[in-house]
Amino acid sequence: MSAVPAFPPPAAANDACVPLVHVLGARVAEVVWRGTELEHRTAAARPTGWAELDAELPGGGWPEQSVVEVLATQPAVLEWRLLSPALKTVVQNGGQVVVVGPPRQPHLPGLQYMGVSERQFVWVQADQPAERLWTTEQLIKSKAAGAVVAWLPKARTEQIRRLQVCAQGCESLVFLCRPEAARHESSAAPLRVHASVGLDWTLDVHILKRRGPTHERPLVLPSIPGGLASVLTPRARRLNRPAAEVSHAVGRPVDTVRPQHAV
Repeated sequence: MSAVPAFPPPAAANDACVPLVHVLGARVAEVVWRGTELEHRTAAARPTGWAELDAELPGGGWPEQSVVEVLATQPAVLEWRLLSPALKTVVQNGGQVVVVGPPRQPHLPGLQYMGVSERQFVWVQADQPAERLWTTEQLIKSKAAGAVVAWLPKARTEQIRRLQVCAQGCESLVFLCRPEAARHESSAAPLRVHASVGLDWTLDVHILKRRGPTHERPLVLPSIPGGLASVLTPRARRLNRPAAEVSHAVGRPVDTVRPQHAV
């Protein structure tokens, strides 16, 4: 009596029409991820606050145990609009939000408006790239913050890889804010998004990299900065060209003199 092979011949296994469960078996198929599908078996994720964005991200939100790269044309503006819903949730759960080296001074009334209390907000003003990188790495390793947002415009590929390795042991949200030009550089970050302004005060988000299929078209998220929603007329809400990059959570650019409330 001839033995029956446990797996089908290679030709059948490579046939795209054959269901994966028939090729590998039910138990094996459960733990296999196809690159054409969103990866939902990764570490836990937290909702972004944007239902349209959650639907396009592996795990349905911002991932834990991972770094997320946020690219934008003008630093320290659109990042707040994109991340504020998730940061608000961190604060509501009792966590701290720590920002490292923002090029613009955080605006306390704007932060309070988006739900971030000054008692749970720590601003680390690090001017030199090496200071920002070292501080970010120590925050990730310490696991002391609910969310870390760091501006690292000059970070190199190997440095981002090191931060990603550190983040794999941290359940906090870790966001690395970088310039738009960095989209052409390779990165170890499993998730990379680009934010820009669109028509009618929208926030256009393009997923540059994710664990899954390529994201073709940017997501259009309705986003009127801060308290502008209560003062804009219906006509002012409709724009024929993209609105200026405005955020309610930033003030003037950071000077070389350290403010007294900076850490």
